[in-house]
Amino acid sequence: MKKTLVSFHNFSYKYNSQESPTLTDINLEIHAGEKLLIAGPSGSGKSTLGYCINGLIPNAFKGEISGSIRVAGADTRTMSLFDLSKIVGTVLQDTDAQFIGLTVGEDIAFSLENDGVALPEMKKRVHLAAARVGMEAFVDQSPHELSGGQKQRVSMAGVLVDPVNILLFDEPLANLDPAAGRQTMQLIDRIQRESGLTVVIIEHRLEEVLEVSPDRIVVLADGRIVADAEPDELLSTDVLLRNGIREPLYLSALKRAGVDVVPDLHPSDLGLLKIDLVREPLKRWFDQNVPSVKASQGKTILALDHVSFHYTTGTEVLRDVSISVRRGERVAIVGKNGAGKSTLTKLICGLEHPRSGTLAFYGRNMEEWTIKERSAHIGLVMQDPNQMISQQMIFDEVALGLRIRGTDPDEMRSRVYETLKICGLYPFRNWPVSALSFGQKKRVTIASILVLRPEIIILDEPTAGQDYRHYTEIMNFLDQLNGRGMTVIMITHDMHLMLEYTDRAIVMADGLKIADELPARLLSDQEMAAQASLRTTSLFRLAGRAGFPDPAAFVEHFILSEKEERSHHENADANLY
Repeated sequence: MKKTLVSFHNFSYKYNSQESPTLTDINLEIHAGEKLLIAGPSGSGKSTLGYCINGLIPNAFKGEISGSIRVAGADTRTMSLFDLSKIVGTVLQDTDAQFIGLTVGEDIAFSLENDGVALPEMKKRVHLAAARVGMEAFVDQSPHELSGGQKQRVSMAGVLVDPVNILLFDEPLANLDPAAGRQTMQLIDRIQRESGLTVVIIEHRLEEVLEVSPDRIVVLADGRIVADAEPDELLSTDVLLRNGIREPLYLSALKRAGVDVVPDLHPSDLGLLKIDLVREPLKRWFDQNVPSVKASQGKTILALDHVSFHYTTGTEVLRDVSISVRRGERVAIVGKNGAGKSTLTKLICGLEHPRSGTLAFYGRNMEEWTIKERSAHIGLVMQDPNQMISQQMIFDEVALGLRIRGTDPDEMRSRVYETLKICGLYPFRNWPVSALSFGQKKRVTIASILVLRPEIIILDEPTAGQDYRHYTEIMNFLDQLNGRGMTVIMITHDMHLMLEYTDRAIVMADGLKIADELPARLLSDQEMAAQASLRTTSLFRLAGRAGFPDPAAFVEHFILSEKEERSHHENADANLY
């Protein structure tokens, strides 16, 4: 039997600032060399469990503890944070918050400097750690010049430079596009296989983590462990959906086709899935008639005609871009970092002006419009909520735009409350914004724009920091508004969002529009998906394994089926308009 490295026994924890426990009656063992996934919705206690493993609880976050937790055989209440850091290496969700040095090399060397390691030995270990994560060519660069995936690798090197027993990753995929996310998971898997370290991954993007075959999955809900099982066992139950965690899309397709998902099918690994047992049910389901979704027949609400733009450096950020969006459409704008997506948004909102070309709203040139005039028709939700929030209290933040417009106080209160309810924020209406998580702040900013009822809403990475339940609530709400004519434009790397909630995907690369395609077709095209830092969907890979002559048609079929079912379950009384 493998050695037990972490052991929770009847463990409960309550933060001093809260009335009820965040973790209740936790019994869990983590073994040497194990690859463990901890999953759960927002507020389930995942991160708190991680803090208990790495010693931030009880050393940094104070609260009431009952039961015990032992790491490497010692009670953590008898260990300092320094002692635990020699056993558990942690990579935070926000990598920027973890950087100390001015260069990659300095940052990796930080713990060695604290340990008083001699300079020649330090340089050697820094370069070895950088090489392990593929960052040896970047040791002299500033961490803040790197991409999200590269920052993740630097954080990993900073942990690996010292010998540890456990690597703890807190939502390593949260800020990464699908391509970078896959590379990160492959790197974590390689390091674990080569070193034999124990790896604990806290993550709700389950499908990506399953690709590196975790040994076990622990599911938390409301501070309790509701499942602790091998992946094949867990995916044969309804635990994920019951607890607001998205199951892999290919698994949803199998269930929709009437397949009895049991452990012997190997449902946790698409590569090992017993395809011969599911091929016929999938083909029977595919042959069913699914009504097609009609394309938007609305008037052109937004048109960019041969738009180009460059900043003062002279480098063209957008080159001859033409885009037409109809009223009531749901459009995704995708592409790698630096492709021009954010600049496109700034031009539409009037924060920048094109060097050539025109932008029109219902055929009217917007060049002379002020930002205020544009904001009456177009709402923007930024990716980072901290860049938008200006009020201390949640109600005041959501009401701010209506208050500036001079809205009647009773109507303002009614609209704010209704929007807060839809966004899952009503219970917090009298809370300070500072008490919210990143994901909750994101919902506050979405609510602050939705309450204004713009004709076009632009959302930059709307699902970042959202668990499946809140993600679904917000997107279904946007769907309802879209059904009443609101046009929705989303800048996103979320493939699920793109497939299920948009009608078109515009692909940007190096300032050019390189594609305007159905999302299902885009995510079935390996070359095009790669250019957008995306990857083909698991539905496409399932269809390929099952022998469908046109896997993209299978993807479209599934998405239409999902949309049809969603429309049947739409909440009839949700009517803001």
